[in-house]
Amino acid sequence: MDKDTADRLVYTGPGTPMGDLLRRYWVPALLSSEIAEPDGPQVRVQLMGEKLLAFRDTRGKVGVIDEFCSHRGVSLFFGRNEESGIRCAYHGLKFDTDGRCVEVPSAPQVCERMSIKAYPAVERAGMVWIYMGPKGTEPALPDLEWCTLPPERVYVSKRLQECNWLQAMEGGIDTSHVSYTHRFEVDVDPMHRGTKANDYIKADGNVIFEIEKTDVGLTLFGRRNGEPDSYYWRITQWLFPWFTLIPPFGHHALAGHVWVPIDDHSCWAWSMNWHPERALSDEELAQMRAGAGIHVAYEEGSFRPRANKDNDYLIDRRAQREKRSYSGVAGISVQDASLQESMGSIQDRTQEKLLPTDRGIVMARRMLHEATLALQKGEEPPALAASAQRVRAAAVLLARGTDPMAWAHGHLVVDGQEPVHSV
Repeated sequence: MDKDTADRLVYTGPGTPMGDLLRRYWVPALLSSEIAEPDGPQVRVQLMGEKLLAFRDTRGKVGVIDEFCSHRGVSLFFGRNEESGIRCAYHGLKFDTDGRCVEVPSAPQVCERMSIKAYPAVERAGMVWIYMGPKGTEPALPDLEWCTLPPERVYVSKRLQECNWLQAMEGGIDTSHVSYTHRFEVDVDPMHRGTKANDYIKADGNVIFEIEKTDVGLTLFGRRNGEPDSYYWRITQWLFPWFTLIPPFGHHALAGHVWVPIDDHSCWAWSMNWHPERALSDEELAQMRAGAGIHVAYEEGSFRPRANKDNDYLIDRRAQREKRSYSGVAGISVQDASLQESMGSIQDRTQEKLLPTDRGIVMARRMLHEATLALQKGEEPPALAASAQRVRAAAVLLARGTDPMAWAHGHLVVDGQEPVHSV
């Protein structure tokens, strides 16, 4: 990949081609629980290089506004959340959830011109989503399956990942690494263990890919040997621009990610588990909160994983030698992050030498790149119709000779009738 193309894909600040594109979609900003109480403490939020402030006002309405007061640039993090607005602690200017300046004690007549930036905010799946694009261009609200289920069927977490959003997301698109990176973890992790899928994944690391481009992204079909008369297919979904749906494991909850830039060198990796037919059990929730499955244990008081680059991700060489951990790092998501962060905060894609198993990554890059070019020509971004997000990933045994794409067309649309397809 040439440097100009690589730069176009990774930089997301205001006014950049990718930044302009990503701002045309609803952006996961923070957990609703971070601002649970009306008039509770406000929270700093940084997305795509923009420093923002989130709060819940007296009426319970969520606001996401510029972090800094329009008067002298003081951070409103140090202000007061009271009486339906944030009041600056320096000179008393007050701003509501729409960024309107509603009070200037020393000069009431200038309120109107003192307003600050604010973004529309909605809550879905226990998350606050904001729209950072041009006013009046908001698409339909996210309609992924996990966004629309009752709260007791969904668990969502987020973690800091200290690398560019694209190289983190590319790991979510790449299903071939499961045979190596997570080879031993899947046998003991409570969100993956006890499934036939683990046998197929470990027995055949030579994944053969078929990929279908869709209106909303890519469906990636990874084929491994299954039984003598069948293939084991892991069917991953990449939904434009940053959602991934993970092929399920047996009876365990379904899973997915969202990869959202904080700045050019770090991102939020959102992780969600859900079940379309039942509430998540107390045991499952306890395991997820403890960091099992695709979730992590945190450094106290933060969303940074406890195992991180400063402590070499708590790598255990003995566990590696004894084949209890393939890389020596424990935890599904930390295993991924340790390798993706090891590339540097922005990977030099001009130096990579790709393999046939990277076709999905190449296609996703191309789709993103083409969308930035089209947007600059005034064309609408792709995948704005949220109804197209109503699809699932799958893990399935199909008789040899079966066309997996034809099978997927009839079985992976979420319509309230289709069962989960998992092995």
